Amino acid sequence: MTQEQYGARFGKLAVMKGFLSVEQLQQALREQVDDNLAERPHRVIGAICFAHGWMTPAQIEEILDIMSKARQDASEKSGGES
Repeated sequence: MTQEQYGARFGKLAVMKGFLSVEQLQQALREQVDDNLAERPHRVIGAICFAHGWMTPAQIEEILDIMSKARQDASEKSGGES
């Protein structure tokens, strides 16, 4: 699935909605990479932002809902193919 089919990524949407600053997103992405390189369990960006107190559960849910709707819309436009 391409970026256009999938829609905007979590971090980009969170910044666009004003839930995160660009700097907070960059820090969360660095932490995600550091975790992966250190072979620690993978954490999604929303979990990292919540752990820092940057986003509330309601804000995270709002972004996930937007992403889900975008995937659903893309799937319907492509005839249901994934």
